[in-house]
Amino acid sequence: MKRLLSLAVVIAMCAPVAALAGSGLSAWGPRVGIAANPDQINLGAQLDFGYLASHLRFQPNFEVGAGNNRTTASFNFDLAYVFLSRRSQWRPYLGGGVGLNIIDRHYPRRYPSESDLAAGMGFIGGIEKNIFAGNRFFTEVRIGFINSPDLKWTVGWCFKT
Repeated sequence: MKRLLSLAVVIAMCAPVAALAGSGLSAWGPRVGIAANPDQINLGAQLDFGYLASHLRFQPNFEVGAGNNRTTASFNFDLAYVFLSRRSQWRPYLGGGVGLNIIDRHYPRRYPSESDLAAGMGFIGGIEKNIFAGNRFFTEVRIGFINSPDLKWTVGWCFKT
Protein backbone atom coordinates (compact mmCIF):
# COMPACT_ATOMS: atom_id res chain seq x y z
CA MET A 1 0.00 0.00 0.00
CA LYS A 2 2.84 2.33 0.88
CA ARG A 3 4.42 1.82 -2.56
CA LEU A 4 1.15 2.46 -4.40
CA LEU A 5 0.70 5.69 -2.48
CA SER A 6 4.29 6.64 -3.33
CA LEU A 7 3.67 6.02 -7.02
CA ALA A 8 0.51 8.14 -6.91
CA VAL A 9 2.49 10.99 -5.30
CA VAL A 10 5.18 10.71 -7.97
CA ILE A 11 2.65 10.89 -10.80
CA ALA A 12 0.90 13.84 -9.16
CA MET A 13 4.22 15.70 -8.81
CA CYS A 14 5.29 14.98 -12.39
CA ALA A 15 2.08 15.96 -14.20
CA PRO A 16 2.13 19.77 -13.69
CA VAL A 17 5.75 20.13 -14.78
CA ALA A 18 5.19 17.89 -17.81
CA ALA A 19 2.21 20.04 -18.77
CA LEU A 20 4.38 23.16 -18.59
CA ALA A 21 6.82 21.60 -21.04
CA GLY A 22 3.99 21.82 -23.54
CA SER A 23 5.36 19.52 -26.19
CA GLY A 24 4.83 16.35 -24.16
CA LEU A 25 7.25 13.47 -24.20
CA SER A 26 10.04 14.16 -26.70
CA ALA A 27 12.46 11.33 -25.83
CA TRP A 28 12.92 8.33 -23.57
CA GLY A 29 15.63 5.78 -22.93
CA PRO A 30 17.53 3.45 -20.65
CA ARG A 31 20.22 4.40 -18.15
CA VAL A 32 22.75 2.33 -16.24
CA GLY A 33 25.35 3.28 -13.67
CA ILE A 34 27.08 2.83 -10.36
CA ALA A 35 26.60 4.58 -7.02
CA ALA A 36 28.77 5.18 -3.97
CA ASN A 37 27.42 5.13 -0.41
CA PRO A 38 25.52 2.89 -0.79
CA ASP A 39 27.69 0.96 -3.25
CA GLN A 40 25.21 -0.18 -5.89
CA ILE A 41 24.64 -0.94 -9.54
CA ASN A 42 21.71 1.04 -10.98
CA LEU A 43 19.39 0.36 -13.91
CA GLY A 44 16.60 2.64 -14.98
CA ALA A 45 14.84 4.78 -17.54
CA GLN A 46 14.76 8.47 -18.35
CA LEU A 47 12.06 10.61 -19.91
CA ASP A 48 12.59 13.93 -21.66
CA PHE A 49 9.57 16.25 -21.68
CA GLY A 50 11.34 18.94 -23.65
CA TYR A 51 12.19 22.51 -22.80
CA LEU A 52 10.26 24.52 -20.22
CA ALA A 53 12.19 27.64 -21.25
CA SER A 54 15.22 28.44 -23.35
CA HIS A 55 17.87 25.81 -22.54
CA LEU A 56 15.91 24.50 -19.48
CA ARG A 57 14.76 20.88 -19.90
CA PHE A 58 12.57 18.69 -17.67
CA GLN A 59 14.00 15.14 -17.56
CA PRO A 60 12.63 12.87 -14.81
CA ASN A 61 14.07 9.40 -14.32
CA PHE A 62 13.49 6.18 -12.43
CA GLU A 63 16.29 3.92 -11.18
CA VAL A 64 16.51 0.67 -9.25
CA GLY A 65 19.76 0.02 -7.40
CA ALA A 66 21.02 -3.21 -5.87
CA GLY A 67 23.98 -3.87 -3.60
CA ASN A 68 25.36 -3.13 -0.14
CA ASN A 69 22.57 -5.17 1.55
CA ARG A 70 19.82 -2.94 0.18
CA THR A 71 17.61 -2.33 -2.80
CA THR A 72 16.60 1.21 -3.72
CA ALA A 73 14.02 2.60 -6.11
CA SER A 74 14.44 6.28 -6.93
CA PHE A 75 12.11 8.66 -8.75
CA ASN A 76 14.04 11.83 -9.65
CA PHE A 77 12.47 15.00 -11.03
CA ASP A 78 15.37 16.84 -12.63
CA LEU A 79 15.66 20.14 -14.43
CA ALA A 80 18.77 20.59 -16.58
CA TYR A 81 20.21 23.70 -18.15
CA VAL A 82 21.71 22.64 -21.49
CA PHE A 83 24.62 24.70 -22.84
CA LEU A 84 24.36 24.75 -26.63
CA SER A 85 27.54 25.04 -28.66
CA ARG A 86 28.08 25.54 -32.36
CA ARG A 87 31.73 24.49 -32.09
CA SER A 88 31.23 21.03 -30.63
CA GLN A 89 28.87 18.10 -31.07
CA TRP A 90 28.98 17.55 -27.29
CA ARG A 91 26.61 19.61 -25.11
CA PRO A 92 27.27 19.97 -21.37
CA TYR A 93 24.42 20.42 -18.91
CA LEU A 94 23.99 21.24 -15.22
CA GLY A 95 20.95 20.90 -13.03
CA GLY A 96 19.32 19.18 -10.13
CA GLY A 97 16.09 18.17 -8.61
CA VAL A 98 14.17 16.45 -5.89
CA GLY A 99 13.53 12.76 -5.63
CA LEU A 100 11.51 10.13 -3.88
CA ASN A 101 13.50 7.12 -2.65
CA ILE A 102 12.19 3.75 -1.49
CA ILE A 103 14.94 1.96 0.43
CA ASP A 104 14.70 -1.73 1.42
CA ARG A 105 17.45 -2.83 3.82
CA HIS A 106 18.21 -6.55 3.93
CA TYR A 107 19.61 -8.01 7.14
CA PRO A 108 20.66 -11.52 8.20
CA ARG A 109 17.75 -13.90 8.88
CA ARG A 110 17.50 -13.18 12.59
CA TYR A 111 16.68 -9.51 11.96
CA PRO A 112 13.66 -8.26 10.02
CA SER A 113 14.23 -6.22 6.87
CA GLU A 114 13.33 -2.54 6.90
CA SER A 115 11.71 -0.39 4.27
CA ASP A 116 11.82 3.42 4.21
CA LEU A 117 10.29 6.09 2.02
CA ALA A 118 12.36 9.28 1.96
CA ALA A 119 12.59 12.50 -0.01
CA GLY A 120 15.97 13.26 -1.53
CA MET A 121 17.80 15.94 -3.44
CA GLY A 122 20.65 15.97 -5.94
CA PHE A 123 22.72 18.05 -8.31
CA ILE A 124 23.66 16.75 -11.76
CA GLY A 125 26.29 17.56 -14.31
CA GLY A 126 26.69 15.80 -17.60
CA ILE A 127 27.48 15.86 -21.25
CA GLU A 128 25.42 14.61 -24.20
CA LYS A 129 25.91 14.02 -27.90
CA ASN A 130 23.47 13.45 -30.77
CA ILE A 131 24.19 10.04 -32.25
CA PHE A 132 21.66 9.74 -35.10
CA ALA A 133 18.19 10.98 -36.10
CA GLY A 134 17.72 13.11 -32.97
CA ASN A 135 18.69 10.28 -30.59
CA ARG A 136 21.39 11.03 -28.04
CA PHE A 137 23.95 9.44 -25.76
CA PHE A 138 24.75 10.97 -22.37
CA THR A 139 26.89 10.49 -19.31
CA GLU A 140 26.23 12.26 -16.03
CA VAL A 141 27.34 12.54 -12.44
CA ARG A 142 24.87 13.08 -9.59
CA ILE A 143 25.88 14.38 -6.17
CA GLY A 144 23.21 13.41 -3.70
CA PHE A 145 22.05 15.07 -0.51
CA ILE A 146 19.41 14.18 2.05
CA ASN A 147 18.59 10.44 1.82
CA SER A 148 20.21 9.95 -1.61
CA PRO A 149 23.40 8.13 -2.65
CA ASP A 150 26.44 10.37 -2.20
CA LEU A 151 27.62 9.95 -5.78
CA LYS A 152 26.30 8.32 -8.96
CA TRP A 153 27.85 7.92 -12.37
CA THR A 154 25.41 7.08 -15.16
CA VAL A 155 25.44 6.52 -18.92
CA GLY A 156 22.31 6.38 -21.02
CA TRP A 157 20.53 6.89 -24.29
CA CYS A 158 17.48 8.95 -25.22
CA PHE A 159 15.46 7.92 -28.24
CA LYS A 160 13.35 10.57 -29.94
CA THR A 161 9.62 9.83 -29.90
